[in-house]
Amino acid sequence: MSPARLSSRLFSPALPGFDEAAALVTSCAAKVVRLHTGQRSSGIERVRLNQAIGRVLAEPLLADAEQPPFARSTRDGFACRAAEASTHRPLSVAGTTRAGQASSGPLPRGAAWEIMTGAPIPSGADAVIMLEHTIESGAPAEESGAASARAIRLMPSRTIRKGENIVGRGAQAHKGDKLLPPGSLIGAAQIALAASCGSNSLPVFLRPRVAILSTGDELVPISSTPGPSQIRNSSSAMLAAMVTAAGADPWILPIARDTAESLDAALARARAADLLLITGGVSAGKFDLVEPALIRAGARFHFTGVRIQPGKPLVFAEFRRGSTNPAQNESRTKYCFGLPGNPVSSAVTFLLFAAPLIAALAGRRNFGPRFALAHLAEDVKTKPGLTRFLPATCTFAGSEPSVALVPWQGSGDLAAMARANCFLAVPEDAHRLRPGTTVRILLP
Repeated sequence: MSPARLSSRLFSPALPGFDEAAALVTSCAAKVVRLHTGQRSSGIERVRLNQAIGRVLAEPLLADAEQPPFARSTRDGFACRAAEASTHRPLSVAGTTRAGQASSGPLPRGAAWEIMTGAPIPSGADAVIMLEHTIESGAPAEESGAASARAIRLMPSRTIRKGENIVGRGAQAHKGDKLLPPGSLIGAAQIALAASCGSNSLPVFLRPRVAILSTGDELVPISSTPGPSQIRNSSSAMLAAMVTAAGADPWILPIARDTAESLDAALARARAADLLLITGGVSAGKFDLVEPALIRAGARFHFTGVRIQPGKPLVFAEFRRGSTNPAQNESRTKYCFGLPGNPVSSAVTFLLFAAPLIAALAGRRNFGPRFALAHLAEDVKTKPGLTRFLPATCTFAGSEPSVALVPWQGSGDLAAMARANCFLAVPEDAHRLRPGTTVRILLP
């Protein structure tokens, strides 16, 4: 091993386990979020609401009015006084209001008001009986004084309480309330909420730029015909798609060859990005030259391997530039992952480590690998010593998710990964997982 490679590995003499490595990346991501909180004012743009899906909110979303602006019914039925309805005596139907109509006048005593979902509650009413919980009959007009001949009463088997099936004015929010904090990922629900506040555009953080650098003399562009010992550069295309899904803009760099000069030039160019992903060249072979190149570029290593499979040779490093002011120096930190060259290894390590850091760079407050629980559908035998993430298919139909392994031929098996929709997480100390065991799955 060269002196340069040896010096890089002195930083982390023992390989961390998955939990330890993940905690270290999470700590760096939390630091990024803290820095963004005070320094991202210039990294904000406004986008139209129909373009905000998948972006990250940069400023609080405030209620522009009381929500709801009036007391409204949550059911089709009859507005009433709960005390009167609870006697199970007939109540004259004094009128009808549908959604979009103005609220009616005071509800007469001994009466009910037919009302549709979303319609305003008439003054004097304090509950709504669901339509299916009523019995309709003729009205005792001489008792109620109502003009209508219709009457309803609550079914004998039912009860009604004050406030039932009503959302009061301002029950969801008051004018000026903070409905969403900065750092919220914008999805369909958040867009609906913004629309309800009259916002046709939203302030969002700029998407970070992620450089993708594939290395290796064996790689050729996708459009090329590989020679006898060559393969197409599938990892860059895959990672570009994953970077986009994670909330960033991918920047695919030209392939770096297995020479110090090619790697040094590529690293110098990539420093313009917010994050650098390198694939290949991070193992301990004679032509695995990435770590020495990172050392020459001034990188500080957090770890140079993790006890996982696939992805054991993963490298996590950072660059700090320029300032003697610690606060400014932290703000200029650039992070780098050296991902294994095999595509399954690259995908797993991206989901576990790179995606959470990208989420933080994008301004999100919640970040981390996406795990779920499922029941194992088959017997899985394994060797302890590494946390394993194996291509699998999870079936989400039925009462509980069920997961089974996808047959695969190692971390270069793209076809197996394409058939999978998750990765089965096998604990480091496991010898065997039996059918029916509750297991964790890593989601894309």
